[in-house]
Amino acid sequence: MFRRVLFRLFSAALVLALLVLLTLVAFRIASQAREDASRVDAAPVAGQFVTAADVNIYVQQAGPPAGVPVLLIHGLGAWSETWRPTIDALAQAGYHVVAIDLPPFGYSFRPTSTDYSTAAQAQRILGVLDALKIDSAVLVGHSFGARATVQAALRAPKRVRALVLVCAALGLQESPDAEPPLLARLLLEVPTVRNALVATTVTNPWLTSTFLRAFTERHDAITPQRVEVYRRPLRVVGTTQAYGRWLEQFMLSDEQPASRQVRQYRQLTMPALIIWGERDTITPLAQGLHLASLLVNATLVSMPGVGHIPQLEAADAFDALLVPNLEQKLASP
Repeated sequence: MFRRVLFRLFSAALVLALLVLLTLVAFRIASQAREDASRVDAAPVAGQFVTAADVNIYVQQAGPPAGVPVLLIHGLGAWSETWRPTIDALAQAGYHVVAIDLPPFGYSFRPTSTDYSTAAQAQRILGVLDALKIDSAVLVGHSFGARATVQAALRAPKRVRALVLVCAALGLQESPDAEPPLLARLLLEVPTVRNALVATTVTNPWLTSTFLRAFTERHDAITPQRVEVYRRPLRVVGTTQAYGRWLEQFMLSDEQPASRQVRQYRQLTMPALIIWGERDTITPLAQGLHLASLLVNATLVSMPGVGHIPQLEAADAFDALLVPNLEQKLASP
């Protein structure tokens, strides 16, 4: 009897494993069929590609060329167009707005080195300024994109007129000795398995809305039109493979944790504006308060009833906070 029970349990586990495997394979095949568009052909014609450091970056610009430059850096899974309401609001206020696609996201080319480290991404941000002949700019970084944004400010502080950090996922409170789980390492270090997992989840357009809901509080803002904006670049050739490589580096990186850079943060003396959703469960408001205490010239503004993507969840309210507060910061001595 005992052997029969064990056999049934083993058989059920085997069937489940096979179903999971077949599902992963099916989604990976689907991603390869879906990702058939050249980034150059698929990218909106309103933007352009510029050579920034080691890669061609897709950028969208708006507003008067003589206005104060504002560079918008998106977070995980987003791209330049996801800033659209903010691009328009800043342009109408007279700023020269530059929204970029930070690789591997959006339409930018992926580096041949496959280096997605914070340092490499920061150099690409500065490279965009070089390519567009911008001496200094306001840097606006959201979520994971804030890591490279802050690193760019640390590397070239004189080129940053002001720093705006939105629900910044900086990892300041991470343990320096934290090790990734063994299972995560085993799964992510094998490209075939990694790509299958990414195709089933992150680059699966059927789950785009689900992911946005997991990151936000105000789900009424996640309209079909906004979801479609996030989905568009998923058609670019090699997206799943590039996302997988980025994810591996992010999860298994041995680069210096941000928690060891606290002293460096105190060296950032440019005006800083921190905007945070009060209902953010990805990077709770306490992290914003901690960040504000580290930056010597920072102002923290919180948004009630808003989660991790304020510029999506409450675009009008976000822009109504950003524009006047930024003007105030730039006007301060």
